[in-house]
Amino acid sequence: MDREKVRYAGKYILAAIKWAAVSLLIGVVCGLLGTAFHWGIDWVTRYRSEHMAVIWLLPLAGVATLLLYRLCRVSFDAGTNLIITSVVTGEHIPVLLAPLITAGTLLSHLFGASVGREGAALQLGGTIGHNLGELMRFDEDDVRVLAMSGMAACFSAMFGTPVSAAVFVLEVICVGTFQYAAFLPCIIASCTAGWLGRLLGSKPMAFDLPHIPEASWEFVLKTALLAALTAALSIVLCIALHKSAEFWAKLIKNPYLRIFLGGLIMAVLVTALGLGDYAGAGAHMIERAIGGETEPWAFAVKLLLTALCVGVGFRGGEIVPTLFIGATFGCAVGPLLGLDPGFGAAAAMAALFCSVVNCPIATLFLTAELFGTTDLGLFAVAIAVAFVLSGYFGIYNSQRFQFSKVKRRAYEEK
Repeated sequence: MDREKVRYAGKYILAAIKWAAVSLLIGVVCGLLGTAFHWGIDWVTRYRSEHMAVIWLLPLAGVATLLLYRLCRVSFDAGTNLIITSVVTGEHIPVLLAPLITAGTLLSHLFGASVGREGAALQLGGTIGHNLGELMRFDEDDVRVLAMSGMAACFSAMFGTPVSAAVFVLEVICVGTFQYAAFLPCIIASCTAGWLGRLLGSKPMAFDLPHIPEASWEFVLKTALLAALTAALSIVLCIALHKSAEFWAKLIKNPYLRIFLGGLIMAVLVTALGLGDYAGAGAHMIERAIGGETEPWAFAVKLLLTALCVGVGFRGGEIVPTLFIGATFGCAVGPLLGLDPGFGAAAAMAALFCSVVNCPIATLFLTAELFGTTDLGLFAVAIAVAFVLSGYFGIYNSQRFQFSKVKRRAYEEK
């Protein structure tokens, strides 16, 4: 028995050395590309903010994005769901998806589509990891692990949250299970990419939260109530995102006309109603909400505009808009429940993120990294309540639910 343990220990050491070397490589590659992409997003966002008239070119930007995918013979439906599916089934990820999602997301942000950027991070990293694994002739299981490592690395490079990036990727694929075999590679790749991003001057996504209430029964109950309301909002958000795509596909069959018209509607709304703050991801609005300032209707406006832009096909992601919606909702509703508006924004932001991605552990780490705090008691309450009450909705159609959220048994889809 002891000899067997020693023999297996030797195998594990060799495996650890192999994964450390490959993960470092992925961390460096994805760190460089992710940081460059982060700079690109920052530059186009600043340019658009200073020249808001460019939003009238959004319809043409949408058509150009669709044409790029068609010219490269990559399905326009290929996105984050394909990356998640590939990790589960081993389906091939086309290498051209990486430059296409990068170009498409930059165009979306430059001309003001209400989308995020994490979709690009996950697709860019997953594509790099997957194709690098195939190039190095790794077996199918190892290719999946490399795809996950790339996803974590690019997410970390773009957001500056290495631990939550790694845990998110390990948790998001299949709710109820944790991909332990990929833990070491994802952590190494994510931390390497995050460190490289900081070394190159990339600013992490972080917020100053001056006040966290004492975890008394009063504030526990108030936080739980806010989380319950946020869980209901998450269901509305997930349905809106999915049904919007179905609605526009049925209404306008031609994808070029569909994305053109969607971009035109966005441009008209932003210009006519003065909604410039709602174009792009809107990270500055998250900062304002955590500082205690928001319009009561801000979360609803962002939800509708994001559903419009994602529904007609603009490239990007839903995570940063989700954080925007959660923060502005919590800032507006929190004071009605007797909570500090800044804390309400932070708690609802965490609760909504958890609800739409179904990753409670990753959300807890994300909260710590975004707000630089270890005082996580009330946040844990908000995350746990929202996770359960949000049910089995989510923004990723390819995400699987392995186990029930409320029973120790396998999840059975009705």
